[in-house]
Amino acid sequence: MPVAPTDSFAMVCCQNGSEPAVKTEVSAQGWRLAFSRRGFISFKHDAARPKLPQGVFVRTASWSLGFVKGEHSAGNVEQAIGMLSAKAVRPAFDQLHVWPRDRLPVGKFEFEPGIDEVSRAVGESLVTPLHNAGLIAEPEFNRPALPGQRVLDVVLVEPSQWAIGWHPVPSPSAGQAAPITVTWPGGVQPIEPTVSVISRAYYKAAEAIGWSGFELRPGDLAVEVGAAPGGACGRLLELGLNVIGIDPAEIDPEILEHPRFRHIRARAGDLPRRDYIGAKWLLVDSNVRPDQTLTTVEHIVTHRQSTIQGMLLTLKLGGIEHADRIDGWVRRVRQWGARDVRVRQLARGKIEVCLAARIGQ
Repeated sequence: MPVAPTDSFAMVCCQNGSEPAVKTEVSAQGWRLAFSRRGFISFKHDAARPKLPQGVFVRTASWSLGFVKGEHSAGNVEQAIGMLSAKAVRPAFDQLHVWPRDRLPVGKFEFEPGIDEVSRAVGESLVTPLHNAGLIAEPEFNRPALPGQRVLDVVLVEPSQWAIGWHPVPSPSAGQAAPITVTWPGGVQPIEPTVSVISRAYYKAAEAIGWSGFELRPGDLAVEVGAAPGGACGRLLELGLNVIGIDPAEIDPEILEHPRFRHIRARAGDLPRRDYIGAKWLLVDSNVRPDQTLTTVEHIVTHRQSTIQGMLLTLKLGGIEHADRIDGWVRRVRQWGARDVRVRQLARGKIEVCLAARIGQ
């Protein structure tokens, strides 16, 4: 099975602009900076068998095997095969994932993270030679990985410079369920909407639900605070939920006319708490300060008649330099009796984080 080299190196992908927060997080785990570009950082560790870097702002983490660089893709393919063969990486990896680092901050000039045309072309040039060389088991690439598999990762630092590494997908037999984000190529959820996408909030909600592991079932009632124009509500309706959207602003007519949707045109803090009774899931994505968001949510979920079992809160950072406030937000949420409190910067989010927590038993 592939193992990390004696001098342990890891490579991390993150949102363009989140590098300072990543460096702070993983330095506390013993990792030291080796190489850095916007959206991509490599680290080294003195221990022989450290854990891969982890953190709120770590989108993907892989054991680093090295870099290849050249003017032509064919030359890079040859270098990659030579590198992997020289390292005696056997048996074959199960999957090949190829993706680019984030070249821009999310949303700038309409940039969205994920697989682009260049990475698809690189994947096409790599997959057959690697499969024929016995280095990957499947003659396909960028398919979601399965528990227990080993994934060969190729990150396009530049179109002509590729960082090569690998990561394992934990299996249930290892005592834990695999985080779904490690199965996604580049840590970006592959999704094909079956409804009209009203806004990019659709993708944020889909990613948050997938990452959280919450089992949203058809017929459940979900409330979204900050619902306009209805992107996230579209995802909830697509999953078969009944949805209440709370927002003083307008909702897209397609969402507004859906038979399982109800719009309450108000601010969440102005509503009687009884209006939330019966709701199982709470999503909040309001353009207000985190303390204000948390105050509103606290009044909802700590009410004696609250039926909320899980919540997904978008908390605006207002700048990556404010990432040190996250621990305080987590402590506050735990004081409400919340459990399984986790925080992640979503691939589709901007300068914000998503907090997931379960409420009650």
